[in-house]
Amino acid sequence: MIAQRYQQVVDHAPLVQASGVVVRVIGLAVVASGPAAPLGDTCLIRTAHGERLAVITGFRENEVVLQTIGHLDGIRPGDQVIGLDRPLDIPVGPGLIGRVIDGVGRPMDGKGPLSGASRRAINADPPPAIGRAQITRIMDTGIKSIDSLFTIGYGQRMGIFAGSGVGKSTLLGEMARHAKADINVIALVGERGREVSEFIDKVLGPEGLARSVVIVATSDRPSVERLSAAYAATAIAESFRDSGLEVLLMMDSVTRLCQAQREIGLAAGEPPVTRGYPPSAFAILPRLLERAGTGAPNPLTGKAGSITALYTVLIDADDENDPVGDNVRAILDGHLFLSRRMAGQAIYPAIDPTLSVSRLLIDLADAAAYRLAMNTRELWSEYERVRDLVEVGAYRAGADPKVDKAIAAHPKLRQFVRQDMGVTVPRAESLALLREIVGDK
Repeated sequence: MIAQRYQQVVDHAPLVQASGVVVRVIGLAVVASGPAAPLGDTCLIRTAHGERLAVITGFRENEVVLQTIGHLDGIRPGDQVIGLDRPLDIPVGPGLIGRVIDGVGRPMDGKGPLSGASRRAINADPPPAIGRAQITRIMDTGIKSIDSLFTIGYGQRMGIFAGSGVGKSTLLGEMARHAKADINVIALVGERGREVSEFIDKVLGPEGLARSVVIVATSDRPSVERLSAAYAATAIAESFRDSGLEVLLMMDSVTRLCQAQREIGLAAGEPPVTRGYPPSAFAILPRLLERAGTGAPNPLTGKAGSITALYTVLIDADDENDPVGDNVRAILDGHLFLSRRMAGQAIYPAIDPTLSVSRLLIDLADAAAYRLAMNTRELWSEYERVRDLVEVGAYRAGADPKVDKAIAAHPKLRQFVRQDMGVTVPRAESLALLREIVGDK
């Protein structure tokens, strides 16, 4: 048995080890004379203080540009760079459930090594467009406004768009605890270190963590590690989907993912084109976000798993036309826009019905539920149109019957969309409550 294990190591060992030496360090990039290896491969940089893992991120005039997993301190010209002849990979499998790991798969929770985990490359192609199963089943999230107005299906990809401090993380925690999924995979990309513990202990809680895998790369970590956390979370979700499970993938945030790619792209020599972002910051989005969704049936069980994904977008200055938001919105199957004004009125979750949309609502909801959602949004929109007049007392009752109805219904609608933390409402009950307010039969 031992001889067989050694034989496998020998069989997979490279006959020639590609290598080079560090030439210089420019900003966040290490420039080396080699190795001759493809983009995305991992390397070891041997310094006087130990070995550093790095990833090849570009090439420039016969030189290799690398980004280190870890800080640059201690690296100097002449340090040896050795190619590992493999892309970055991470552990996957049931042993990760209930654990917190970093962007390259190392445990962060003090619970010891991961048990029974196999390894999987973080990069992969999205499932074939033709082979994907259709999204036909509704996911019950327990959030009244989402289940009734913006129904989500298993395998759907939704964005959560908001400025800072409007309740994105709280909404993700509520979804992780109460949404009807088999497993949660949560990526915290570029978060403040203080907020990570708060999210795990208070927002997610023991109940949510017990059926979750959390991948963390805080804002102080190198850009390649922050980028790796997003790809690693997707790869872990894919491994659970391949086993036929219903996975809820949550990534907070895509904006900080793009900022990490911006640092990598600029260090590799890319020109900034849109608000300081190089082309690669937007080019990575479709390939990553398209990896979520439904999968093909499992050959052993015959069941098709799915990845239902929620991606948060931190909107710059509350501008809904932020370039990252624009690109994400064009790829996903809908978005929930969190309103700072509603949050200021103590309405949580602060989902704005006039700016949010689910592109699959018409396919998932029956005719009555779809009509109810449209009528509710119309009433909310009508009130917003005359809100300033109503607040200053300039609107005269009876001038417009539709506006009169919207004004009468608005206080009840505001109360409907407000929901306390820890409270869940089944979708059927949410629809019944909304029907009483709007008056649909």
